[in-house]
Amino acid sequence: MISKVLIVHSIQYTIMEKPKLSFWQIWNLSFGFLGVQIGYSLQNGNTSRILEALGADVHSIGYFWLAAPLAGLIVQPIIGLSSDKTWTRLGRRIPFIFFGAIVSALAMFFMPNAEYFTYLLPPLLFGAVMLLLMDTSFNVTMQPFRALVGDMVNDEQKNLGYSLQSALINFGAVFGSLLPWILAKVGVSNVPEAGEKVASSVIWSFYIGGAILLASVLWTVFRTKEYAPKEHAEYNKIDLNATAVKEKTSIFKLIGNAPKIFWQLGFVQFFSWFALFLMWVYTTRAIANQVWGPEALDAKSIGFNEAGDWTGVMFAFYSAVAAVFSLMIPSIAKAIGRKKVYSFSLLLGGLGLISMFLIHDKTFLLLSISGVGLAWAAILAMPYAMLSGSLPADKMGVYMGLFNATITLPQIAAGILGSTLIAFFGDSPMSIIVIAGVSMLIAGAAVFLVKEKSE
Repeated sequence: MISKVLIVHSIQYTIMEKPKLSFWQIWNLSFGFLGVQIGYSLQNGNTSRILEALGADVHSIGYFWLAAPLAGLIVQPIIGLSSDKTWTRLGRRIPFIFFGAIVSALAMFFMPNAEYFTYLLPPLLFGAVMLLLMDTSFNVTMQPFRALVGDMVNDEQKNLGYSLQSALINFGAVFGSLLPWILAKVGVSNVPEAGEKVASSVIWSFYIGGAILLASVLWTVFRTKEYAPKEHAEYNKIDLNATAVKEKTSIFKLIGNAPKIFWQLGFVQFFSWFALFLMWVYTTRAIANQVWGPEALDAKSIGFNEAGDWTGVMFAFYSAVAAVFSLMIPSIAKAIGRKKVYSFSLLLGGLGLISMFLIHDKTFLLLSISGVGLAWAAILAMPYAMLSGSLPADKMGVYMGLFNATITLPQIAAGILGSTLIAFFGDSPMSIIVIAGVSMLIAGAAVFLVKEKSE
């Protein structure tokens, strides 16, 4: 009897898993987002207030807000694609974070002082240009933060990575939203001085916010060391030789090859961000009319400015709720799943917005806005945690940038439609907030259409 021995020659591949990061390493990755969000919250809470003070008509205010989503729609995919291919001594994503932060801070220093640059441009036009510059640079800074977590954090820690980023964003939002109110409480003038257009409390808020933005981004820059190209390739199982000879891929081809979950989450994102945009733009006017009375709709009145400050308090409150809930999301998602956390949070946010129609006491509005806080925490964490596991590692940045279109397109739609809505509901601007709530409910229901990779 002859026995045959089969010898199998195996080729060994070195497969390296991303190391498990400490809590503080993950914290440092996103710490700069704290300052960026302070700036972004100051923009959200005070842009309408500043532009109306500079002479913008309420019926056209939504068009000025289109600067933000248009900038994001164009800038974020470009930055994502560029950062995917960038390797410098500072790193891959960090150069974009650093230089975007510098421009953001400068724009924050100039925007509330638009009336002093009449020798260059009319105040309203100068303010609009600074808004566009500020939001463009915010987008340059924000997008790489999303991709940085995807680059550096392993699959096991992604819920923690994006939830911690959400928490830092919301801690920043609390401070940024409250800052004008805090300054007014300590004696800084809350109404424009004689001959001036913008209140000192707003101007100083933008100064302080811009300084903190720079400081926090520098913390991330100097405390984070990105993986070198070879390490990144090994951790993400990328063949550098094959990647080097690949033909260039167009944005349109990337969109065509996007995983199904990209589009499913995009549908949810459309209705959730449509709701958020309407809320950010029209809350001050809605609560001014409902709580302080129709006479508070004059942009230079004490009532309107008090409503503007209270809008900041409300936004800070929902951000505080979101910050706390963000820290709870990883354990809740582990227990009941990401989809249920995401859906229930959006549904509660929608109900919170709708309930504002029934409330005429400013303090009770905090209860309504707390539902938005739960939704906001989930919006900042769950889509990215669900999506990142389905994206190719060598295209993480560009796909995260393209995914930003699911944020910007609904805001563009809301900005265009907003002028029609305010004309129709001019006597009841709170009706627009109700429409936002209905949109958030649709988003919550649509989450159940999403099919995760693990499913």
